[in-house]
Amino acid sequence: MSKTTSIRFKDNQIELAHGAGGKASRRLIEGLIAPILGNPTLNDAALLSLDTSSLAFTADSFVVRPLRFPGGSIGELAVNGTVNDLAVSGARPLALLSSLILEAGLAVETLQAELEAMQATAQRAGVAVLGGDTKVVEHGQADGLYISTSGIGLVDSRVALSAKAVRPGDQILLSGPIGDHGITVLLARGELDLEADLKSDTRSVWPLVEALIEAAAPGLRWMRDPTRGGVATALNELARETRLALRLDEEAIPVREAVRGACEILGLDPLHIANEGQFIAIVSSEFAEAALEAVRRSPGGQEAVLVGEVLEKPGGVVYTTNGYGSSRVVDMLVGDPLPRIC
Repeated sequence: MSKTTSIRFKDNQIELAHGAGGKASRRLIEGLIAPILGNPTLNDAALLSLDTSSLAFTADSFVVRPLRFPGGSIGELAVNGTVNDLAVSGARPLALLSSLILEAGLAVETLQAELEAMQATAQRAGVAVLGGDTKVVEHGQADGLYISTSGIGLVDSRVALSAKAVRPGDQILLSGPIGDHGITVLLARGELDLEADLKSDTRSVWPLVEALIEAAAPGLRWMRDPTRGGVATALNELARETRLALRLDEEAIPVREAVRGACEILGLDPLHIANEGQFIAIVSSEFAEAALEAVRRSPGGQEAVLVGEVLEKPGGVVYTTNGYGSSRVVDMLVGDPLPRIC
């Protein structure tokens, strides 16, 4: 595999696009933040090996607007997002820390509701919120409430997930329909004259990942939860790192009609829309069917599907094909069409 080209950060100021999870985010993290901080891990979690086991550490921040939306809220996202970063690193989530940035003027009932949402979500996910920190800033400086979290998990010794393990012939597994979260939050803002019967997919994916590991650990190569930037950005990061091609069957990708319709009206690609309760896995061909059946048997995994394969060429490219024989290249997200969604 060829070495990836280093990135230089040349922008003069930070823009919203730098937080969208696409090309601008990549420039900021790989061109400025990582080199200065000593090139920390760019994966969902950092791994620390102990004598007989490995721990996964992760950190995340949540700045969603509005704070509550159909199917979830910032409190639920703060727990599920952190748990999922651990899960797709092959780690059983154990515990969280949480820091709250409160804006002066925030209603106490709003804060209480989000704290209760965090606690209920943590209980469902089987993790404890052990502590954290609280700060208050001036009115107008924090959009009501920001939440930062960190989490720790125990890595399953049966898996060793890495982009370096991905090989041509491997299959791409998607745990369910894409785009629900991003479009739900966008419509919840009330800025568009659109209505849809949608709710966020926010949830812990650990039960699905645990079933996947039980059934296909020897063939499990790589996983990611496609949040900011969506499936397209996550897979482009993998293609760039491996210099392999990732082919998606466009007709196999599960997208709800409401999401597809909203994307068509707004000129968006569902593959770029954020998800908060789905994951992508790369599985060797001999374990692909067992992996798929294991996820489908798990509660909430009934719509899982194999959506594509890893190929040797054209290297570093993600593309889709359809039944008509046509294809299109799917690039990383450019710009920031959906700011403040997680």
